[in-house]
Amino acid sequence: MAIWTPDLSGRSGPRYLQIVAALSEDIASGRLGPGDRLPPHRDLAYRLALSPNTTSRAYAEAVERALIRGEVGRGTFVRGPAPAIQAVATASLHRAHSGPIDLSRNLPPPGLAGDKLAQTCAELGRSSSLAALADYQTEAEVERHAKAAGTWLRRHGVASGDDETLVTAGAQHAIFCALMALTGPGDLLLTEELTYQPVRPMAARLGLKTAAIASDGEGPCPDDLDRLCRQRQVKALYLTPTLQTPTGLTMPFERRQAIAGIVARYGVHLIEDDVFGLFHPERPPPIATLAPDLTVFITSVSKYLAPGLRVGFVHAPSRLASLIRSAVNLTCWMTPPLTAEIVSRWIDDGTADDLIARHRAAASHRHGLARRILGAETVGDRPAGLHLWLDLPAGWSADLFSARAAERNVLVTPGAAFAMAPRAGAASVRVCLGHEADIERLETGLRVLRALLDAGPAGAPLIL
Repeated sequence: MAIWTPDLSGRSGPRYLQIVAALSEDIASGRLGPGDRLPPHRDLAYRLALSPNTTSRAYAEAVERALIRGEVGRGTFVRGPAPAIQAVATASLHRAHSGPIDLSRNLPPPGLAGDKLAQTCAELGRSSSLAALADYQTEAEVERHAKAAGTWLRRHGVASGDDETLVTAGAQHAIFCALMALTGPGDLLLTEELTYQPVRPMAARLGLKTAAIASDGEGPCPDDLDRLCRQRQVKALYLTPTLQTPTGLTMPFERRQAIAGIVARYGVHLIEDDVFGLFHPERPPPIATLAPDLTVFITSVSKYLAPGLRVGFVHAPSRLASLIRSAVNLTCWMTPPLTAEIVSRWIDDGTADDLIARHRAAASHRHGLARRILGAETVGDRPAGLHLWLDLPAGWSADLFSARAAERNVLVTPGAAFAMAPRAGAASVRVCLGHEADIERLETGLRVLRALLDAGPAGAPLIL
């Protein structure tokens, strides 16, 4: 590879920390890989017009942060992935009662649906329709489940006719099917600078090009979206306007109107992901209500009822719904009838309303706990939800903070995991509040994060 030279433009703070931050970002983005050799610090100083003491200090700090290693007589090399980062990548979805405290997985609090599921399964066992749920669905069964889906979509503020409603195997499946239906290899997909993790590999698998829209405190910037649509042939746009993944931001109504106007002007298909919407009772109307002819609206029951049911719901204009339905048939033929039946019954008999209220209350309690421990100034003024976005104080990188948290048995997700643009999320981490079953473990994990923030990067060395 070419000799590494960091880009220090637009950075602030001491020069040696600017070099460390650039190094961390280039490792996270893949520009530098494990084993890559860095230039001698004197050579780097010459290219950057800095003193050798500055670059030497930067390398020493990077060694302390476990980013690089020096080998006598050979040089300085990028280290392999830190154990903490590996732990985040491979953390189990199992809700453990011991071991690392996992604040990296964005799941709802467990166990709230267990008693309801047992009751419904017993009722199904006594019904004459159980055997039919082990077979391919009839048209009548599909229609009944679609009507329940329509009821659920109306809770999100979207009216959906029978020919505009689909049932999928979860929201992630729905997103992939929408991309399959709306795009082809080489098409351009736009996202926010920070977005839902699976979108990037989905786009890569489908051969899509991607570009990120610059964002501010209200979401993607209309001017930048307009620029991209004007300069490039944009096929689709993926957004999570309410309790955004991963930042927790909710886009205000005026911004939604601006986005709707731009997609209508350029004929861009919008995929609107609203899996967290019901946690925000005062959320603005979905963009789907503002650009109905171009928007595919997606939600699911995973965050409110039970993630293991794997049932998602889609509203799309009828001309697009038929294309997405074909993608569903291609990928799994149909949503498993048994789980679709359970969800449909819960929607019809009020069980879903009860579980939504219970999950909202649990999320609100956990969010309040995070605000008390981490501080309102750290958590921000985002409404209750299942995840928090922490913008770290000066001197921290997301990788360093995540590594030091993991050394203390707490897992969080570095912002780069969600990045669709260079440097996005480099000094931020996502903290999830729902995965841990034991509220005391959650509290312990949050107190560890608070202690790290209080100590600062210099006062919280890696435990080697």
